Amino acid sequence: MTRHTVILAAPRQRDFAHRLIDAAPDNAVVTVKEGTRSLDQNAKMWAMLTDVSRAKPEGRTMRPDLWKCAFMAACGHEVEIINGIDGNPPFPADYRSSRLSKREMADLITFIQEYGDRHGVRWSDGDA
Repeated sequence: MTRHTVILAAPRQRDFAHRLIDAAPDNAVVTVKEGTRSLDQNAKMWAMLTDVSRAKPEGRTMRPDLWKCAFMAACGHEVEIINGIDGNPPFPADYRSSRLSKREMADLITFIQEYGDRHGVRWSDGDA
């Protein structure tokens, strides 16, 4: 059986998905999940993380990727922390926003914006 991914954007795609299910053999597996974050959301998040990093709120000097890890953890997303080697401190290892749904990404962006607004971050895109 051929593998299919169908984005349920309109009735035509839903009809196609129904036909695939009707034609599927016994014990086939179907997974329906919310779509992942958009490229626009990703670009906005990185712009905001860069703005937060430049602002150094609370005196924190972190790279944008570490801010992303901190915000994802604060929003309750799984962030894996690995113990360092040779006496070095722990470090974040897995905190990928590409796995977030559009809604989860919107919530993360809202959280970053609220934090930045509270700490006087000047947003570079003028939208945040």
